Amino acid sequence: MLRRAFHAWERNLAAATPDRVVRPFEWGLEWIPRNGRPPRATPFEQLETYAAHALADSEAFYATPPINDFDFDEASGQLRYRSALDTGHVENDTVHARFFPADPASRWVKGRPRRAVLVLPHWNSPSDGHVGLCRLFALFGLDALRLSLPYHDERMPPELHRADYIVSSNLGRTLQVCRQAVLDARRAVDWLDRRGYQRIGIVGTSLGSCLSMLTAAHEPRIRAAALNHISPYFADVVWEGLSTAHVRQGLDGHIDLDRLRRVWMPISPQAHLPRMRNTPTLLVYASYDLTFPVHLSKDLVRSWQDLGLPHEVAVLPCGHYSTGFTPWKWMDGFILTRFLVKTLG
Repeated sequence: MLRRAFHAWERNLAAATPDRVVRPFEWGLEWIPRNGRPPRATPFEQLETYAAHALADSEAFYATPPINDFDFDEASGQLRYRSALDTGHVENDTVHARFFPADPASRWVKGRPRRAVLVLPHWNSPSDGHVGLCRLFALFGLDALRLSLPYHDERMPPELHRADYIVSSNLGRTLQVCRQAVLDARRAVDWLDRRGYQRIGIVGTSLGSCLSMLTAAHEPRIRAAALNHISPYFADVVWEGLSTAHVRQGLDGHIDLDRLRRVWMPISPQAHLPRMRNTPTLLVYASYDLTFPVHLSKDLVRSWQDLGLPHEVAVLPCGHYSTGFTPWKWMDGFILTRFLVKTLG
């Protein structure tokens, strides 16, 4: 009975967003380098080859050249800097973040190492999304930096109403824009490191959870990761999830799940699990989730267990959208905060 009630509510909440656009299928070969493509290969073979090379050397795929031109306004807490990936959209290639400092006089701050948490919101989060979570972290002595994902907030070009370009039926663009998010997050960690933070954690929700895991797997300065709504494969969430049904419509008839999974494997957590051996991780999923189907979340938990990776698991008694409602948002915030305060010392 609870499952039916939550599933009905989740579908109603998803239907409340009517402006989803079914975009045409595109291979997106213009988003990947020409060199290294096999001659006379099909578009799928070219993308598969590129993905295989990215997996074979993910360190290079997610490498981020350092920069010095961070623009930070102490009064407003606004941080801006150049993205490491040029997408051709001027708005998107400037990264925006907002800083939430903890009260230095707080008992949660005094006598402790400098700690900060990088926050990656969910797909299509509004500009004030996750601000409450950042303030909760700050209340408990964790400085927080909220990162706007590519094509979100000020980074959205005028032709968009939603952040479609980061998850869409354009395969090459989705691969590269999610990579861009990881590169942007690594530069945010660099900024925190330069400001003297000794212990840095990362937390992400939904799409932000996937991107946070990829960042933590390739950024050694991250000491703890809290992943809020989880799946082992990027493609499977798009294929099965409630929130991405319109993306699936654009894919249908052009590619099957197995081939999509192979193309998007570089942005799938499952491919990078061994790199999490030194990173304590909190895995959170919801019992009635239709966007990140529960069987996928449980598969990722089992993979973490099978590899003996350091982790904790928390299960929310709600769905994906309903996580944002009382009382579940408070439960989720408490679980995330408790883990990060404990793990970051």
